[in-house]
Amino acid sequence: MTTSTLSRLPIVVAIDGPGASGKSTVARAVARSLGFCYVDTGAMYRTLAWHCIRTGVDLGNPRAIAGVCRRWKTRLHLEEGEPGEVVLLVDGFRPKSEIRTADVGQAASDVAVVPGVRRWMRLVQRDCCRFGDLVMEGRDIATNVFPETNFKFWLDASPDERRRRRQSQGVEDNLGYRDRQDSQRAAAPLMMGLGAVRIDTTGRPVEDIVAGITEVVRNGVSTMGTKVP
Repeated sequence: MTTSTLSRLPIVVAIDGPGASGKSTVARAVARSLGFCYVDTGAMYRTLAWHCIRTGVDLGNPRAIAGVCRRWKTRLHLEEGEPGEVVLLVDGFRPKSEIRTADVGQAASDVAVVPGVRRWMRLVQRDCCRFGDLVMEGRDIATNVFPETNFKFWLDASPDERRRRRQSQGVEDNLGYRDRQDSQRAAAPLMMGLGAVRIDTTGRPVEDIVAGITEVVRNGVSTMGTKVP
């Protein structure tokens, strides 16, 4: 459990940006530094895509995809660790390597354009606050999921750097396809949130980025009259 108490609302640090911009590495490290829970919202969309593929749902049928969100048996779960991570279980199972394939990555962008899916995901992702203070990474946290947060960061990197990172991770991902899909969707398109701090991560040490974000959050929280670890 994190620092959230009944006396105040949980703090949410929103870290958005395109794929391979450094969100996951930075967000996990920031969560660890602050003692907050970590949430990878992209993994939730990948989980839905994986479930649709394995159950034979037509990915070209938005109504069928939205219908899955009304039927599948899911629950949020806090996995203990440094940092603790809020994850989405399907029938009590958390898919890991299963959702990191090229097919699932492309399907995730396909399901993410469905308005019914985004509405369902927004409700679930906002419910993550029940576990305490959060560092949440994704593509629409500052614009759609928690637009009211005071802590918004937009990470980006050069196309070459992003491709290199994906290759070094051993992850197959069509970054251009995902960026086009996410930027052009009608529901909560990929874009920098109002008031977000833009950070170019190209060639920058992760430690410096994490230290900068952590300092902003700590200073901001102190002005709110509370403390973080």
